[in-house]
Amino acid sequence: MDLGRWTARLRADAAELTSQEMQIRDAAWIARCVGRGAAAPLGPEDVAALAGRITPAEFRRGEPVFGGGAGDRPGVWIVRSGHIELGVATPRGRVVVGVLRPGDVEGDLPLLLGLPVPYSARAVDDTVCLYLSPADFESLLGRHPAVSRRWLSSVAQRLATSHGRLISLLGRPLVAQVAGLLLDESDEGVVRLPQRTLAAMLGVARPSLNKVLKDLERRGLVVLGYGAIQLLDGDGLRRVSDA
Repeated sequence: MDLGRWTARLRADAAELTSQEMQIRDAAWIARCVGRGAAAPLGPEDVAALAGRITPAEFRRGEPVFGGGAGDRPGVWIVRSGHIELGVATPRGRVVVGVLRPGDVEGDLPLLLGLPVPYSARAVDDTVCLYLSPADFESLLGRHPAVSRRWLSSVAQRLATSHGRLISLLGRPLVAQVAGLLLDESDEGVVRLPQRTLAAMLGVARPSLNKVLKDLERRGLVVLGYGAIQLLDGDGLRRVSDA
């Protein structure tokens, strides 16, 4: 079967999925997003419980998702497709502090801690999310220990990754910090964050960051563009980061 016919068959099969089958598929995908392994296996009843609680939500480019002008919308958001930028309001305007990609989970930690989400989110492009309301999230964790263990392991892993990243920045030359940050924030070889956001994430002045980026560009490791940085040589950036 050629590629065109194979792709058409996949689309036809997807179109034949019932609503319940699509929920089960999405639930299984969420289970993979929040962790794998024998330490927290999920049974069919766990996946079914998750499927019964998730709600798909679609957003157009630039549309608020949660927080700020989106009416807060507390809950757990899992990005199914597209990208979401997280931003905070400052006296100089909104500053983007992160970008969520497919598979990323947001909102669960504030719910577990009983804290408000510290930023607002809006769609970078046409985006589909899977949503769990606060009540559904609480009941899911309370009634399904396997889901709870896996979800809490996911939270711990994300926190450990964040802490490890902060520790790795300590005492390193700025060029090594920048190279490491670019590798961490790249999505398919492109970093879609403005320089002022990257500078804020590193705690340095924007001119200092720009000087380092220009140097990396001269070395042929990156290409600087408007609101984006293309990574040309990942191995080269890793060598700079590890130096």
